[in-house]
Formats: sequence, C-alpha cells, structure tokens
Amino acid sequence: MTFSIVARSTDGTAFGVAVASKFLAVGAAVPAAAAGVGAIATQAYANLAYRPEGMAQLREGRSASLTLETLLAADDKRETRQAGIVDVAGASATFTGSECNPWAGGVTGEGYAIQGNILTGPEVVAAMEDAWHATGGDAPLARRLLAVLQAGDGAGGDRRGRQSAALLVVTPEGGYGGGSDVLVDLRVDDHTAPVAELARLLDLHDLYFGKPDLDALLDLSGELGEEVRNRLADLGHVDDDLDAALAGWAGIENYEERLVPGKIDPLVLAKLREAAS
Repeated sequence: MTFSIVARSTDGTAFGVAVASKFLAVGAAVPAAAAGVGAIATQAYANLAYRPEGMAQLREGRSASLTLETLLAADDKRETRQAGIVDVAGASATFTGSECNPWAGGVTGEGYAIQGNILTGPEVVAAMEDAWHATGGDAPLARRLLAVLQAGDGAGGDRRGRQSAALLVVTPEGGYGGGSDVLVDLRVDDHTAPVAELARLLDLHDLYFGKPDLDALLDLSGELGEEVRNRLADLGHVDDDLDAALAGWAGIENYEERLVPGKIDPLVLAKLREAAS
C-alpha cells in the first residue's frame, strides 16, 4: 500500500521517515522515530506494534537487523509485512514478506532503507535510491526525504493511485522553542496530490519554524529601520521599542522563531512588506 524511506542524517544527529500511499492518513500508521535512537517504517499489512516494540529494542542498543529479525520472529503473519529500520549507528535493514502484493521490494545502504509494495514496478524504489544519493549529505534531512518521496511518486509510486503522505524528522531539541525533539511532523491525510501538498507544507514549516541565516540578517537602523517602523504602524503595531513592535506583529503571524534583536530576517521583511503594501 506504500512506499517509504527511513534514514539517518550524515552527521548522525537526525532520523526520519517519509511515506506516501493510496491509504487514508498513512502518517498515522507507518512512521516512528526517536532522536538518538533510530527510525522505523511498518507497512503492507502493517503491524503497528512494530513501532513501539521496535523503538524499545533500538533504545536497548540492538542493531537495525537484529531488531527487525526479532520483530518478525514473533509475528505469525510476517509474510504479509514490510518494514524498514535505521539504527543509531546508521546501519539499516528492510524486509518484504512473500505475501506482500506486487510489485514489492526494498533496498538498503549506509543510513537508509527504502521499501514499497503495490508499486508500479521496481523503478520506483530505484528512483528513490538515486534521489537519496543525488541530494548529498549536506542537505537537511527533511529535504532529502522529501526529494526521495518526490522521486518515487514521479516514477509511478503506488499503482492504485495517490491519497496521503507524511514526513517525520527528529533531532535533539529540534522542536518548536527547543521543547521537544520533533523537528518536522507533517501529514497530508487525504489529497489528490499528497506529495506535492507535503512539499508545500514543508516550505511553510521552514518559513515559520526555520532559524534565520545569521549572515543574511539586516540591521534595524537607518532608512530600513524607519521603513519597518512605518509598516508596522500601518498594521497597528506601534511601540517606541522597534524590536517590541516587530515582535508584536511577528508573534501574530508566527514568525517569532526568526526574530533576532536589532535585526530583521529578509524573509520576515518580505512578508512585512507584503502585509503592509
């Protein structure tokens, strides 16, 4: 029912899963990941218990292959299952049961496992693996995973059609305000073009929750400072403290993660100009 990738970032700090399927809310069933532990995808006739049980084994220090072997050994319906795992060291494992609907199969490499079933053909998995290598290790893991999913979708994907997609990435203190390890958790539960919609959501996620490029920040002084002050005033945000006025507007628009005292992110400036035009 699904094609997916589970992966670890090249530097070992992030783990994630990207998945798409002709299945309602696939993100509620397939992915699991934990910072400093690993990631799992369970699919085909998915055994959702693989997620908590597999993560528990990974936390105990078991390898991806041993974890997968243990899960399958305890499952009398193992031949209907498909799963992929990446562990903390970047080792990977994938399994496709003999009773999975064709085409079904998977591949592994250092830091990734790619698998799919009910696909248009093996070209889907091949395109996904090529995309993983083409993106390069310096790219953010979320972007690499999305590129892999887009490649699989473009190569044919699920032969039944399209319905849902999801992207989960974890890294220590990567969540909003640093209060959790969940860096990205996006789901498209029911859509005619779920992978394209997932890409749109990731763009918004990066805008709202991405960190500013410190080298690109602009000083809130001189003519730019006056422009920003005037535009904020036009939007009803007036304060002798320009940083406070900007924070008042940015908080409403959800750009607070991009604020730096005395500076303005060019992305925030563009949105301010758009709002006050």
